[in-house]
Amino acid sequence: MRICVAYDCLYPYTVGGAEAWYRAVAERLAAAGHDVTYITLRQWPYDHEPDLPGVRVVAVAPRMSLYTESGRRKILPPLVFGLGALKHLLFGPRYDVVHMASFPYFSVLAAALARPLRRFRLVIDWHEVWTREYWDEYLGPLGRVGWAVQTLCARVAHRAFCFSRLHAQRLRDEGFRGEVTILEGQYVPQSHPPPQPPVRIQPLAVFAGRHIPEKRTPAVVTAVKAALPNWPDLRCVIYGDGPERDQVERLVAELGLAGVVRVPGFAASEELQEALSRATCMVLPSRREGYGRIVIEAAAVGTPSVVVADPDNAATELIKEGVNGVIAASAEPYDVAAAMLRVRDAGQPLRDSTAAWFEQNVRRLSVETSLEHVTGSYA
Repeated sequence: MRICVAYDCLYPYTVGGAEAWYRAVAERLAAAGHDVTYITLRQWPYDHEPDLPGVRVVAVAPRMSLYTESGRRKILPPLVFGLGALKHLLFGPRYDVVHMASFPYFSVLAAALARPLRRFRLVIDWHEVWTREYWDEYLGPLGRVGWAVQTLCARVAHRAFCFSRLHAQRLRDEGFRGEVTILEGQYVPQSHPPPQPPVRIQPLAVFAGRHIPEKRTPAVVTAVKAALPNWPDLRCVIYGDGPERDQVERLVAELGLAGVVRVPGFAASEELQEALSRATCMVLPSRREGYGRIVIEAAAVGTPSVVVADPDNAATELIKEGVNGVIAASAEPYDVAAAMLRVRDAGQPLRDSTAAWFEQNVRRLSVETSLEHVTGSYA
């Protein structure tokens, strides 16, 4: 089949769960013998071409900064990408299937306009569906516009995929009346170290992700500070980068944690997996997650996770309390610290049950299983 994958970001030029998902989708479809085109914003230098084996990468819009200094998505790049996608879908190659992310929404509207003329099957992944209240918080007075555009896209005829029960229900609540399939797998099996014996486990907490307001990265620092009186040898590594990294580094200095918390930036997957394999816990205090793949990556090396209860946090669906991690009551320092201490006190039995949970669920949670559902929907 001739398949177009559409997303305005491309891994590894931008890093995130959705970026990794669409790269995996494109590469595996190409490996299966399909004719695959990936349309995106240009993120690579003009003297360089991205390397996706078997995939034709087309930049339908120029390089643009996607985020404001505060870490919010800018409005102009989605508009430009939507126009570029519309031109490509109307006047570019014909496709049997167009597979895209719901966000940025203007590309969905472009596909809806082009489909009656080009007659392709439209498949949309809804990584997240935001509430009206969250739109107002995110965009202020323009929030009602964002929410209206999201609602309009939800009512476009398409085959829908979600990655959590939370967002599948929200999509239905927005007025979607088609078939919704929940894809539980985004884990990409890699060569990773096995869970370590107790003697190798260190008093270490690990965070990995973009330093943006939704991730609440500073909450990791304050939680470590709160835990230290009961866990004096605790150390922490905060991987990743983003607009809040300077704030995180200042907080480390202000709280006198320079010898306790490291903030090294982004790390290669091998380094991250090695750190996770010797950590006591992975800490993810996000208020908003569409999935939470890092929970599975931590479980793959037997490391329990600490996540935070929040109405917008779908990562809690990956936690079986006391089996592969703990859900903190809030992102307040003492709540997260208490959850971290619970993981420490549970010791090796919790690591063993985390490793067992991963082995029991890895097939269900793997990207290959999700892709079987996706390619089946193309027929």
